[in-house]
Amino acid sequence: MALGPRWRRRAAGERHAVAAAYAAVVAQARAPGFFAELGVPDTLDGRFESMALHMFLLLHRLKAEPSASGFGQALFDFFFADMDRSLREMGAGDLGVGRRVKAMAEALYGRIAAYEAGLAADASTLADALRRNLYGTVADPDPAHVSALARYLARQRHHLASLPLAGVLEGDVAFLPLAAALGEGRP
Repeated sequence: MALGPRWRRRAAGERHAVAAAYAAVVAQARAPGFFAELGVPDTLDGRFESMALHMFLLLHRLKAEPSASGFGQALFDFFFADMDRSLREMGAGDLGVGRRVKAMAEALYGRIAAYEAGLAADASTLADALRRNLYGTVADPDPAHVSALARYLARQRHHLASLPLAGVLEGDVAFLPLAAALGEGRP
């Protein structure tokens, strides 16, 4: 994965920690239950949306700690370097990759704003954000799935907030398993 000079200047330990944290995001976002049980579209768009949701959760955790801003930026950079690499592996031409990565970055910023607003408001605002984004390509997502994912998001946020910052900054990021985060009232 090609990362720029800013990435190479980071200490080896921080680079390893960012890669480990990112691997936790990817593993959680790819949990089959999102697609098979909760109706998230099993498409490139749906997988990106699942990644965006989990990046939001971890970035939200890091945002609560001003001393973690550098780690958050490194995680953000790592995510988009991976998106660049993935697009190239899928055969996207060099001229189009930059434009697509820029569109993905803008999409992630939009998701972050929507999920932040949803968490700050009420359950219906969060459900609307999930419906528009995570289920964006689904004409009429199952309300039980949307509700379950709103609970999931809130529980993961609280769980990640309980993780010691020192561990997170070492890449020790453990999301709750999907079933545990959904808890009672699973769809």
